[in-house]
Amino acid sequence: MDQAQAHAWLATAVEEARAGLAEGGIPIGAALYAADGTLLGRGRNRRVQDGDPSTHAETAAFRAAGRQRSYRGTTMVTTLSPCWYCSGLVRQFGISRVVIGEAVTFRGGHEWLAGHGVRIVLLDDPECVALLGGFVADHTDLWHEDIGE
Repeated sequence: MDQAQAHAWLATAVEEARAGLAEGGIPIGAALYAADGTLLGRGRNRRVQDGDPSTHAETAAFRAAGRQRSYRGTTMVTTLSPCWYCSGLVRQFGISRVVIGEAVTFRGGHEWLAGHGVRIVLLDDPECVALLGGFVADHTDLWHEDIGE
């Protein structure tokens, strides 16, 4: 995967993160792409908006994609390194690649995923770092709740 394509797909996840922030939620977004580049689903962290602790960005994008015969060859794009819950989803359903906007604010399970054959593309995108970093600085308690601390 080339960097231009990875950044183009990341833009979809960033749009979702910004929408979540505008709704009063945690600014993390995700998108699931098919092997041919078709957008299957997109979503954002909706824990605050829906009062549902299981609605992470990756799970929202996965649900929006609907039932697929197989997830092999798909790419999950997320603004932040996936937590253990979302990493488990990637592993459980055989998602082949994860494009990550940043892993500075939170270092999730992407190294574990790589150890199990999932291709990881870590972009270290400054926009993603600034978006979530600013949120964490302003909403520390909510952030710690989100990551289970």
